[in-house]
Amino acid sequence: MRHWPPGQQLHNGKYIIEEILGGGGFGVTYRAKNSKEGKIVAIKTLNAISQGKPNFRELQTKFVNEALCLARCSHPHVVQVYEVFPEMAGDIELWCMVMELIDGIDLAGHLEDNGILSETKALPIIQQVGDALSFVHKQNLTHLDVKPQNIMLRKRGLSAVLIDFGLARQVTTPGKLRTNSNSGTECYAPLELLEKRAELGSYTDVYSLAATLYVMLTGEVPFPSQFRKQNIPLTPPKQHNDKISDRVNAAIIKGMELEPQNRPQSVQEWLDLVMPKQATNEVQLVSAVGMDYRNLRNLLAAGKWQEADEETRRVMLKVAGREKERWLDVEHIEKFPYEDLRTIDQLWVKYSDGHFGFSVQKRIYQSLGGTREHDSKIWDAFGDRVGWRVNREWLDYDDYKFNTKAPEAYLPFICLDGSWGVREGVLFSRVETCKV
Repeated sequence: MRHWPPGQQLHNGKYIIEEILGGGGFGVTYRAKNSKEGKIVAIKTLNAISQGKPNFRELQTKFVNEALCLARCSHPHVVQVYEVFPEMAGDIELWCMVMELIDGIDLAGHLEDNGILSETKALPIIQQVGDALSFVHKQNLTHLDVKPQNIMLRKRGLSAVLIDFGLARQVTTPGKLRTNSNSGTECYAPLELLEKRAELGSYTDVYSLAATLYVMLTGEVPFPSQFRKQNIPLTPPKQHNDKISDRVNAAIIKGMELEPQNRPQSVQEWLDLVMPKQATNEVQLVSAVGMDYRNLRNLLAAGKWQEADEETRRVMLKVAGREKERWLDVEHIEKFPYEDLRTIDQLWVKYSDGHFGFSVQKRIYQSLGGTREHDSKIWDAFGDRVGWRVNREWLDYDDYKFNTKAPEAYLPFICLDGSWGVREGVLFSRVETCKV
């Protein structure tokens, strides 16, 4: 079997192939439609080259392992896997991995179309990929092929998603060497990934992430690590682009140290070198349930108001344990941890200079006479005041303006089931308790 043609039905007709999206040396990815739900997905399987290799069974096992790895990596910046199923292709049984189809472009294509990025635009992307890698590493996995081609940017807000875990491997026991058949992509791969026997770890992905930032800021690919081993030095990124800060320049060089022991040993340790030092008035990302608010902070700091609004919704549902229901009722708002509500509100207030936030909304709501008890007239007046209602009609979410020219208290808007108004008094009373 070479490739499945458009119209090919898979999984007993559940999926219909629409087109080939692309592929590499290991697999091929198709665009497909879920015939029952109408949802567009990506389906990945082994390509024709892999199918013809004598070690096909081994490659198939590796492919299934990739799917299992991804399935347990539920993170906003890691591609989501929906299911895995076998499909006959001639006389070969192929395993298929059904994934979310990301509406966007890979980072390599974005750089090709738009040129190098400023630190202001590059660092939020690196932070998101770094957060994804930190999560992956906590699952005892390494990605081993971090590069611009494996980072997707969603069209809306350029939110980054790490893809292609085809080389992902279990982290080895410290001090134990093993045979390594992964070569990664030359200019992004550290020495230990190119050598025949090597000890791999989180620091391996640190090198590749630092090399990715190098390319994002300079438009130049660094010398491959095996050449640098022959006394060809790494050209400092600032030599290509003098607008790069000394801090970021030094962090990239440190992350691309040839010897693994000389690099930061975790992605977070490296990110701490890259990112600006926290100001004294930095919001403390406190959570009673261990929620990670770094992505919300980064989106707000970058002025990505719509993405921050959507992230606020996501984290609130996750904190409340209501991701499946996708809405909050009075009971769950009452139980919502004070610490988390305070953190979310303070982040919005800080990065909007007091223009947005629950506490800002609370002040206006109470000034109109609002209490814990729902009053439709007061809620309508509140909608008029903050711009959610125009000419007595409530706006659809698609009609919202996501910028600081919007009225005071316009955001965050988290209408969690279409009837947010019946619970606003409960939420705002909790914000008052937080003393924001």
